[in-house]
Amino acid sequence: MKKLILGSLIVASSLFANDVLAVVNGENVTKAQINELLASQNLTYDKLPPQYQRMVLDKVITNALLIQKAENSGVEKTALYKQILAKRKKQIAMEVFLKQKLNSIKITDVEAKQFYDKNKDLMFKKPQEVKARHILVKDEKQAKDLINQLKNVPQSQLETKFIQLAKKYSKGPSGKDGGELGWFGKGKMIPAFEKVAFSLKKGEFSLEPVKTRFGYHIIYIEDKKDGGYIPFDAVKDKIKQQLKLKKLRDYINSIKTDAKIEYK
Repeated sequence: MKKLILGSLIVASSLFANDVLAVVNGENVTKAQINELLASQNLTYDKLPPQYQRMVLDKVITNALLIQKAENSGVEKTALYKQILAKRKKQIAMEVFLKQKLNSIKITDVEAKQFYDKNKDLMFKKPQEVKARHILVKDEKQAKDLINQLKNVPQSQLETKFIQLAKKYSKGPSGKDGGELGWFGKGKMIPAFEKVAFSLKKGEFSLEPVKTRFGYHIIYIEDKKDGGYIPFDAVKDKIKQQLKLKKLRDYINSIKTDAKIEYK
């Protein structure tokens, strides 16, 4: 039993030692302290590249040294320190009060669902999107010749062939990438181009050149996403937080309304 307890103490001591990243004049600087500083950026010490770990650690060490110097200097007895501390106390009191107020606000699933239904089209609608490639040439005859080449390609090899032709003939900036345009929704492209792109099915290409001010396009559709709505469950927590913040703002406004304020 004693061996078990001793072993546990050794393991615990080892874990604690690993958490200490530096000792500054006898004061430990721990990984937990740094993680607390990085929390607002959704980062942790372990997720940082080694060179940034050292930069952050050095900054914390510098702060620790300055705090030690300040505390040992007797600055806490000065009038200036007490004056600033009094102001900070008021600020901290306000921040803690607002945090407690926010935490006390409860939003039900029913309230969140009502907000979702009311704002469904405005905030939670996913547009239809296509993932496309294109070949852009200046001459209509060349565009038709390329289309004829593509017509003779088996479906299983069509995308590969399209990429090859785009790299060889396309005059657009995407030519070097096989004509890749990525995902886009309606309203992102020139109307003539967009109309054809959204009319095609996945794996199809335009059988006629599409004319725009840039030249003649051949469009190939790699993939499509149907439009629809983001499910309520996927956004419920965000809606609740948004509604909580709104109620907090309403509360703050009510304080101003009820207060006696005289502008001079």
